[in-house]
Amino acid sequence: MSLGDGASGGGGEDAYEYGGVGQTRTRLPDRGSDVYGGARRGRSSSRSLVTVVGVVVLLIAAIAFANRGGGSSSGDGGDRPTNAATAATGTRPVPTKPHTIPSGFAHDQQGAESAAANYAVALGSTDMFNSAQRNTIVEAVYAPGVASARRSDLDKAYSSEKFLTNIGLNRDGTAPAGQTFISRIIPVGTKVTKYSPGSTTVALWYTSLFGLSGEASTNPVSESWYTTTYQLTWINGDWKVTDFTQQDGPVPIGRDQKASTADDMTKAVGEYGGFTYAR
Repeated sequence: MSLGDGASGGGGEDAYEYGGVGQTRTRLPDRGSDVYGGARRGRSSSRSLVTVVGVVVLLIAAIAFANRGGGSSSGDGGDRPTNAATAATGTRPVPTKPHTIPSGFAHDQQGAESAAANYAVALGSTDMFNSAQRNTIVEAVYAPGVASARRSDLDKAYSSEKFLTNIGLNRDGTAPAGQTFISRIIPVGTKVTKYSPGSTTVALWYTSLFGLSGEASTNPVSESWYTTTYQLTWINGDWKVTDFTQQDGPVPIGRDQKASTADDMTKAVGEYGGFTYAR
């Protein structure tokens, strides 16, 4: 039988076209002993439709419940997120402008977590390799009592010719001609390990991208994983860093993915901006 045939003979069966596409459906003879045959088929279809609708309604309700966030409205940080928590929770992110370091964090656990994440992004940026921009970051991130000492230490580290040479940069901290220097921190999660209104300890787990993108690069962009624990103090109406420690990992198993070209990596860094992080 070809498409468009109205019927096929034999067996007392009746076939007909449906949907206007030349397809055929075969109707078997009614059997009195078949409790699912005859007129009861329409009732079965209705029952199936009601069942499907019920399942969809339950699914929508479950998604809505999961997306409620479940955070505490008291502003004290609420319950810690579960392993599957992906919805935004808690205090609204601080207002900020492009190319500025966020400030004015909430005076609670969530505010401290947000401060740690945003400060880490600034401290891990390429701006740290420019002396003027580095001073701006240090003043914004560190508490006044430690900013001066940290500035001196950082100036020595970032102006070291040996250090700059090892990572492939020029003596002034710029990338060689035809290459793009990439240094980014991407926070994965935070947790408060100790809290009081005056001082807080926040651990930040993050991945970082670091290296030079370019055909002649001897230090191509690579990925690393770290956990940095920040000591924060509440001073002058904001959270500020007083000290930190860093350790490797946790490090996930890498996927077997082909590395992008230097051109693709350079384009990505130029086209994709960063975020203001908040719990």
